[in-house]
Amino acid sequence: MNPQQQALSLWPSAASAAATSADHLIWSFTALTLVLVVPIFLGIAWFALRYRDGKTANRRLRHGHDRMIELGWMIIPFVLTLIFFVWGMRLFVDQKLPPANAMRIEAIGRQWMWKFEHPGGQAEINDLHVPAGQPVLINMISQDVIHGLYVPALRIQMETLPGRYTQLWFNADRVGTYRLLCSEFCGTDHSTMVGLLYVMTPADYAAWLARSHHGERIVSAGRRLFASYGCAGCHDGGTVAAPALAGLYGQVAANGAYVDDTYLRSAILDPDSTRVPGQPAVMPPFKGVVSEDDLFRLIAYIKSLDPAAEASR
Repeated sequence: MNPQQQALSLWPSAASAAATSADHLIWSFTALTLVLVVPIFLGIAWFALRYRDGKTANRRLRHGHDRMIELGWMIIPFVLTLIFFVWGMRLFVDQKLPPANAMRIEAIGRQWMWKFEHPGGQAEINDLHVPAGQPVLINMISQDVIHGLYVPALRIQMETLPGRYTQLWFNADRVGTYRLLCSEFCGTDHSTMVGLLYVMTPADYAAWLARSHHGERIVSAGRRLFASYGCAGCHDGGTVAAPALAGLYGQVAANGAYVDDTYLRSAILDPDSTRVPGQPAVMPPFKGVVSEDDLFRLIAYIKSLDPAAEASR
């Protein structure tokens, strides 16, 4: 089924095992809902007809009740829905915990297009090529308003926010071409913010990478930018007492905040937002100077710094 046909289908084909698991959860919960709800509505209809006004019926009050029946219709639905809660929670947690070997792709949403950059520097507009059977982590941000990266065939969706990184990951194991679009109304041309996800065999993906135009690798470009923006003059043992960056990512900074991508982004664009109270304001702000593309590269370089390698320099 081509992407145009998928756009008209009620239920797009699943392109990953996780998408199939989500389908099983949805259909199973739908069946449970019908089992619990349909008898109630049938009972309402039957009692409404059987005991309607003017209908001859025995309306004498009967005493007594069955406690086990009352307990049953409370406990059994509760246990069944609890099972589905645990099932859904496990799928949710799995979606939030990407594997360590996931290939990282940087993405920027802007009115009205998607830009993706691969680790080797290959860049794409709106379309995204990935290898089948390889976990892929998309680290994304918006350059203007809220967008939503949505791939129906993978049953995944995540908002891209201005000023903050968000992530989603997937493992597409079925080769094919699938729709990729924006799920948040983001302006006049929201409907044109669409693209295609190409899931390729590993060999075809390697060939695509080889023939695709690319610049520097992300980390190498970040190293160059780190020097060109003058960061190395302070953070690499210069005269200014700037904090060492090697091994900082994933740790707790001196101001008590956890250092992740969003923290590093804030520290670059607005150093005062992460400065320890009482310390002099030495680092200039780079807001309006460093583009979102270059921020990806700078952060990738900072994350790659190895404390042991830095100590031997």
